[in-house]
Amino acid sequence: MKKVVLIGYMGSGKSVISQKLEFLTGISAVELDELIEKKCQMSIKEIFQKKGELFFRKQEHQLFKELLSDDRSIIISTGGGTPCYFNNHELLKENNVISIYLRASVDTLFNRLIVEKQKRPLIANLDDSEIKEFIAKHLFDRSFYYNQATHSIAIDGKSIEDIANEVKELLT
Repeated sequence: MKKVVLIGYMGSGKSVISQKLEFLTGISAVELDELIEKKCQMSIKEIFQKKGELFFRKQEHQLFKELLSDDRSIIISTGGGTPCYFNNHELLKENNVISIYLRASVDTLFNRLIVEKQKRPLIANLDDSEIKEFIAKHLFDRSFYYNQATHSIAIDGKSIEDIANEVKELLT
């Protein structure tokens, strides 16, 4: 069965696009971070604070592999770092996987993340002036992994509907 995997930096719209795709295609969508929260019975922020990032990444990898081996067709909205750890980027190359990198500029990501920074453990403790540089460095560090995706879609200035329809076209 087909697995549609949305990857990209935090704030790139993976969650909202997966929900829209579920509506457009009838394929069930799941959010990897939500599954981790349910399994650990803690928010992502609490997991990072109490158990650390390595614990989180191990849970993320295990659940990601489970989702990819599921018999159903599914849309998976990953966390921003998912492809970058435990060789998860290699899993994007499996035969039944169609991965899409939702590519956004630093400015787009900054404008989206600045308003919700307290919900984002990686930037919650940064000054607003440090966030743009943090995003730029992270995008550079993660670009190799993000570019392992089957497809890449530039999302700057596009509506949710436009992006979801572009992704849907790639699935047909």
